[in-house]
Amino acid sequence: MIFTIYIIILSYFILGAVAFYFINRKKDRNTAHESWKKYISYFIIIHALFFGIIFNQLIFRIIALVIILIGMVELINLFRNSGYRKQGFFIVSFVLFVVLSAGFFRFSGSNKDLVLFAFLILSIFDAFSQISGQLAGKRKLFPAISPGKTVEGLLGGTCIAIASSFLLKSLVEFSIGSTLLIALGIVLFAFAGDLAASVFKRKYNVKDFSQLLPGHGGFLDRFDSLIAGGAFVAVVEFFGILN
Repeated sequence: MIFTIYIIILSYFILGAVAFYFINRKKDRNTAHESWKKYISYFIIIHALFFGIIFNQLIFRIIALVIILIGMVELINLFRNSGYRKQGFFIVSFVLFVVLSAGFFRFSGSNKDLVLFAFLILSIFDAFSQISGQLAGKRKLFPAISPGKTVEGLLGGTCIAIASSFLLKSLVEFSIGSTLLIALGIVLFAFAGDLAASVFKRKYNVKDFSQLLPGHGGFLDRFDSLIAGGAFVAVVEFFGILN
């Protein structure tokens, strides 16, 4: 089972590499280099999280806690570097982050197969929404907030994530309807988390939360959707919806 899932992941990475080749061949050398650096670091991050979940879930819980703590520091640093502007907005944003982080941390300790299922759906959506957007994106979703997000990117990432949920269905043994609804909820919360992070950055006029992750920016730039999507799964699990 796990071997088959890993083959699926590798197939997606190969597909992504082919897409990046076509995306980057028309870009200047420096831009293409940064794009490939992002791809390679994403490959490493996904593998670290995947094998953390598979071999010892405590590793994933520790990584989740590290993501939360560093994300908290990134938020506070941006607020401090701004000269403590927009205090009301920062307080609301910080409280929202704490609430979502609590849900994400609870999610990290859920059933291993459920965690793996949700993590893979999130990762597939995140990766292929970017690839779809760069290959075919024309219509901007929120140009004033996140210029890179397009209708085509959202639809492409969502379709591939939903289709993948049925390939991964044996992990969780949901009904077809439940699989569809849970996967769609994960995607919507992941997108909302990413969009919320973009709003925060625009308010403080920065491109990235930090430069800790090569090609990605900060931890919140990379894991905003994972935090929100994980929190969604924690909520539906807590209320017994998954049963």
